[in-house]
Amino acid sequence: MKIYSFNVNGIRAWERKGMYSWFTKLKPDFLCIQETKAHPEQLSNDLQDPKGYYSYFNSAQTRKGYSGVCIYSKTEPLKVIYGLGKKDLDQEGRQITLIFKDFVLINCYFPNGGGEKHRLEYKLAYFKEFTRFIKKLEKKHKNIIFCGDVNIAHNEIDLARPKENMKSVGFLPEERVMLDIFNKEGFVDTFRELHPEKIKYTWWDMKTRARDRNVGWRIDYLWVSKSLTKKVKKSLIHNDIFGSDHCPVSLEIEIKL
Repeated sequence: MKIYSFNVNGIRAWERKGMYSWFTKLKPDFLCIQETKAHPEQLSNDLQDPKGYYSYFNSAQTRKGYSGVCIYSKTEPLKVIYGLGKKDLDQEGRQITLIFKDFVLINCYFPNGGGEKHRLEYKLAYFKEFTRFIKKLEKKHKNIIFCGDVNIAHNEIDLARPKENMKSVGFLPEERVMLDIFNKEGFVDTFRELHPEKIKYTWWDMKTRARDRNVGWRIDYLWVSKSLTKKVKKSLIHNDIFGSDHCPVSLEIEIKL
């Protein structure tokens, strides 16, 4: 089973750049997209209903052109859950959960946390509630996979200039500890598990042309329950794929649909 996760920084712009053909040629079992910046009715027929896929969208209720996630799935799930079930955290269209017989797939786009102080507080609250959400799910469904843009570089290896960013949002101690908690709760960062010393990034600041110099951050992840670790065959960062300020990440895992 192949899962791709991609923050596209606007799905309509992504389509205009020719990336829909990349998706149709790739034909993954799942494509999880973050930062759609659109409601379904604003999308082309191809993006609303791609041939051979079930489509699920969660868009921001606060304003159009902001946040939003979607999942394209070759297989119809038993159940779909939108958001965390917390009204104050579910207004920005940040999460979709698909429940299948043998596993659960979650696509999440965590708040950036930059700007005003309350946005960092919102981000930390989101992380705490998300952790509760996945632990509760795990009691009923043993095998959890969650992917997306978490807007945090976990360790110094995960960004090009760690010393200069010690006080930057996205690398603050109180943010990084949230990813430590994922580990403590029994979830595995698949890329780092398979590539403990590999330096690769998934996001670059376009304003400073950072991608040309590979001055990036690894903030897009694919995590699995510890029970699935031995079933993971590949976890890759595709930094040769363009179309956004992020690049896609993928997971190949032995699970029957």
